Amino acid sequence: MHGAAEGVNRSLQRRCCANEVRMRHPFATLLEPPPGLALNFADPPGAEALAAANSVSWRVFASPVSLFIGGVTAVVLELAQPQVRAGVWNHSSFRADPLTRLRRTGAAAMITVYAPRDVAATMIERVVALHGRVSGHLPDGRAYAASDPRLLDWVQATATYGFAQAFHSYVAPLDAAGRSAIFAEGQPPAQLFGATGMPRCWAEWEALLAGMLPELEPSEALAEFLAIMRRSAILPLPLRPLQALLVKAALAIVPPQVSTKLRLGDTTLWMHEQLAVTALARMANRLPLPSSPPAQSRRRMRVER
Repeated sequence: MHGAAEGVNRSLQRRCCANEVRMRHPFATLLEPPPGLALNFADPPGAEALAAANSVSWRVFASPVSLFIGGVTAVVLELAQPQVRAGVWNHSSFRADPLTRLRRTGAAAMITVYAPRDVAATMIERVVALHGRVSGHLPDGRAYAASDPRLLDWVQATATYGFAQAFHSYVAPLDAAGRSAIFAEGQPPAQLFGATGMPRCWAEWEALLAGMLPELEPSEALAEFLAIMRRSAILPLPLRPLQALLVKAALAIVPPQVSTKLRLGDTTLWMHEQLAVTALARMANRLPLPSSPPAQSRRRMRVER
């Protein structure tokens, strides 16, 4: 009985500690999954994820600021492609409830990278089923479908690029091997999503980008997305003044040839802006958040941070 009581006491202490840290962590709310996607990443012990515990992906996806920035970059690149734009913008709740949509997307990314393989595969299977219902035609008559492997390749590749480039630019530099590794590590989930031509390395990403460049274009949807990201109450109140700066940081890492085609203008960060974003990203990384998917998953796999 005494041992059981001690166990309960330790459990309560851990829970109270997690709640206390959550109150202090500036990105706790954004990192919390929405209803229906909550998951205990700490169980079962030793269960392997689609990405290895020592992978570049585990490092990159543990950074909340680079995930926010990289996610914006990825959506900019997705909305630049007309067929992807139609599938994303015409079949999404983003305009009505951007915070919930961002939390759902973030939770899906965390499950893909950190959850046990069978859990990730089940979630991806549900997403693929939803994709099967998203289709239509552009005003010029071209068809689009969320299950189109060519479009899925672009979505998976731009997400990988956005997260990796944000981490590289604002958290810690990735060498050439690391920047290629994150594409290689993304192959198992990409195949499950149906992105059979997902780039396997940085060079293949650059080749895909060059091939897609003639199709990319500015749009009202892109302008609306950026306006929503700048003005909506997405970040917690103390960080709200920095939200527009983080959006600018996302635009700063859009490949320059794409930025020119999209007429984004001068998106270069001033030195003090670069320093502010980097300081925020590194501070958020240092603050512990025991309830986060990366922290729970490290406990599951018994690996150090």
